[in-house]
Amino acid sequence: MKNAIRERKDSEHMEQKQWWKEDVVYQIYPKSFYDSDNDGSGDIKGITQKLPYLEELGITTLWICPIFTSPMVDNGYDISDYQGIQPEFGSMADFEELLEEAKKRNISIILDLVVNHTSDEHDWFKQALRNPKSKYRDYYIFKEGMDGNPPNNWRSIFGGSVWEEVPDEENIYYFHTFDKRQPDLNWETPALREEIYAMINWWLEKGIAGFRIDSITFIKKDQDYGDVPADGADGLASVKHKGRNRPGISDFLAELNRKTFNNFPCVSVGEAPGVTYDEFDQYIGEGGYFNMIFDFRYADIDVENGSEWFRKTDWKPKELKELIFESQKAIQKAGWGANFLENHDQPRSLSKYIKDEAYQNVIGAKALGTLFFFLRGTPYIYQGQEIGMKNFKRDSISEFNDVSSLDNYPRAMLEGFTAEESLSFVNQRSRDNGRTPFQWDDTKNAGFNKGTEPWLKLVGDHEDVNAAAQVNNPDSIFSFYKKMIQLRNHSIHKETLIYGEFSPLKTPDEVIGYERVRDEAIQIFVNMSNQETAIEKVSGSILLNNYETIEQSGTQSILKPYQAIVIRKDEENV
Repeated sequence: MKNAIRERKDSEHMEQKQWWKEDVVYQIYPKSFYDSDNDGSGDIKGITQKLPYLEELGITTLWICPIFTSPMVDNGYDISDYQGIQPEFGSMADFEELLEEAKKRNISIILDLVVNHTSDEHDWFKQALRNPKSKYRDYYIFKEGMDGNPPNNWRSIFGGSVWEEVPDEENIYYFHTFDKRQPDLNWETPALREEIYAMINWWLEKGIAGFRIDSITFIKKDQDYGDVPADGADGLASVKHKGRNRPGISDFLAELNRKTFNNFPCVSVGEAPGVTYDEFDQYIGEGGYFNMIFDFRYADIDVENGSEWFRKTDWKPKELKELIFESQKAIQKAGWGANFLENHDQPRSLSKYIKDEAYQNVIGAKALGTLFFFLRGTPYIYQGQEIGMKNFKRDSISEFNDVSSLDNYPRAMLEGFTAEESLSFVNQRSRDNGRTPFQWDDTKNAGFNKGTEPWLKLVGDHEDVNAAAQVNNPDSIFSFYKKMIQLRNHSIHKETLIYGEFSPLKTPDEVIGYERVRDEAIQIFVNMSNQETAIEKVSGSILLNNYETIEQSGTQSILKPYQAIVIRKDEENV
């Protein structure tokens, strides 16, 4: 085996080592993580108090969703002061304490960078409305209407027109890709860009390790602002057609990198929907705009359009396998990726990827963890994923907080679905699914706080699914995640599992199989069905298995329903 692998290795460009490639990132939605002051909302001190838990898990970087000053229309993704802390989360002193305490545990912190838009309560926007002749009018996008109608027929991501009429100004509209209370910044204005860069550098100088950059592919719009053919019953067309990853965005992104990230030993992680695989080298290649990006193609396999949840698909494991492989090969060719199962915009992975509810349990959670964790790239764990949290089921649209859910519900009915069907779509796909309070224990409010009603209703299964029951249980999902982190980051297989080449393996449709190759070959097999499935016989050292054994039968190995194994391949079988 060694000679075969060495020949392969010597013929390749060896992966350049970087600290952020070796990290394991844990994403925190601060409003739902831990409520230290019992006001119903999670906070910065709550994160600090739970650092021992995160250290025990083994993560090395925290990505914290927005904690900046905000009216919280979109839970912090509508920022009114980029250099202030939202009072419900705490103070700047609280954040600086978190930064210092995390550093003692060798945990870095990255923040969300939201610069496609601000809140309508940002001082820039207030001044733009107050004085149409001020420089701040150019910080946003204002247009005249057409014959009493908005300037064009583009639909916002959250539904309805991207245009909102300006109060007290006849026939003048401002542009918003998302909610009407999130006006888009006008990146065509050089003075605005310089203010953004100064703010980014201010945070990096404070000592954070970098940023996850939100919705960055929306910062360039086609400057003709022309109509496009309608694609829905509302007579509108998605803003994505002319307002996402458009020609000319490269100038903005290259300048952003040059004037900020490139001057610090930091990491930049782009949320880059709409980027084609042919463009990946521009984004994450040598000299690319970012260090890594998220690819959403397989994350959105359950819907035709990530923002229109009523367009459901009946996907099969074979399709998921093909999407993951295509993504991995494209990222490997260009640079580095950020691998994830869940985030604050996605439903829970157990509820989405495991179709048989009987396996939305410890077995299923370990299978999904194995599937994504050893892909080439930096793994991201979303809070609650490591204990197997699942989706909720709400009985009324009034129980939802998420602005996207509140828009998708009437939109689905407009498209001809019943109220019951529309609510079903929202239940399955609501962003609130990933935002329910973290389930720390089996007490009232799942230990999120000491009795005050949480800002968002719990899932309701915390007596069975909680961190306290899992931390010291060697067979728990939490312990399995610890083992995966140990295997990837601290074992003799570290070089292979971080820097090794990714190669797909030929398996039955229901099984996703791939290997990582460097000085050895480590293979991963995950049965994504509720049936036993035979694969070509595997032999070698079993490094991880979500069942106690693996059944062998003649020239075949039999994978049980949702069985996942990680195996170091025998040398003689190469």
